[in-house]
Amino acid sequence: MERAPAKVYEVDPLSDPRWTALVESHPRSSVFHSASWLRALHLAYGYEPVVVTTCSSANTLTNGIVFCRIRSWLTGPRLVSLPFSDHCEPLVSSSDELDDILLQITREVDEKRWKYVEIRPTSREPGSRSGLGKSHSYKTHSLDLRRGVQDLFHGFHKHSVQRKIRRAEREGLNYEQGASEALLQKFYKLLVMTRRRHCVPPQPLAWFRGLLTALGDKLTIRVASIGDLPVASILTLCHKKSMVYKYSCSNASFNNLGGTPLLLWNAIQEAKNNGLEELDLGRSDADNTGLIAFKEHWGAVGTELSYWTYPHTPLDKSRAWQRGLARLVPVTPDFALRAAGALLYRHIG
Repeated sequence: MERAPAKVYEVDPLSDPRWTALVESHPRSSVFHSASWLRALHLAYGYEPVVVTTCSSANTLTNGIVFCRIRSWLTGPRLVSLPFSDHCEPLVSSSDELDDILLQITREVDEKRWKYVEIRPTSREPGSRSGLGKSHSYKTHSLDLRRGVQDLFHGFHKHSVQRKIRRAEREGLNYEQGASEALLQKFYKLLVMTRRRHCVPPQPLAWFRGLLTALGDKLTIRVASIGDLPVASILTLCHKKSMVYKYSCSNASFNNLGGTPLLLWNAIQEAKNNGLEELDLGRSDADNTGLIAFKEHWGAVGTELSYWTYPHTPLDKSRAWQRGLARLVPVTPDFALRAAGALLYRHIG
């Protein structure tokens, strides 16, 4: 006889301390599960975070999948686990727990006429009875930091990484790190330049200010400059034993100076000094061979990452929208590009 699904409950991860306790104790949790990350999503974009679990309010929280409810007149209402997060593993201990939670979520999608639900697991896959199917596939890369610093350096690609780090050191690039407003402004100016090269608007400045406020000393901005001119910047996040390389930007006219490799190398050394064991280099589109090669030149190991949706319709990531932006962005002034990002990003998480 088929097993009856377990009863499920909703938990507010921003106010219920049991969620933070589960995130801290669960071996598969990431910074994207943290109440700090969820709070930044809520404050910057208005998303409503919710955890769905088989544990009642009277019990210790031992499992849960965290979602954001996104209500958008432009792209439709949906449930995403989680927007602007490369991955988000369901914190469950069995396939039955995963499917019981997903069955409740798919019922909500049907009853409330949500456009879809999406999850981004790193290891556990939903069963057939959940109704979810694969919608997109990516690659995610991580670098094992448990080796010695010199072993790590010698594992880097000699031309693409080692030589560029040495070039940056010879050029005498200035290095700064921290989480000040001044560093944020340098980072953001470079981000606008980089997003323009990619023909998309930049994320809102309010999003990064929200991250700074929410994550505190778990977030670091690193900037490389030639004289007083910033030429490269990266933003990293830390959670337990992992550092996440989340955002990177540069002035392409100075990429030959090796600013980004210098920043990433300094981040790796700091992670080692702080006892961290992994550098999470994030996801890459499966057809972005250049980005994948960049990560693998650092010795990072790639694994497949699949997103799952219900209804099981492969999602159109707005190719027509992207083509339109590719025509408009190059001729759009910076102030208008920033305004477009502030308007659009809350709809595309």
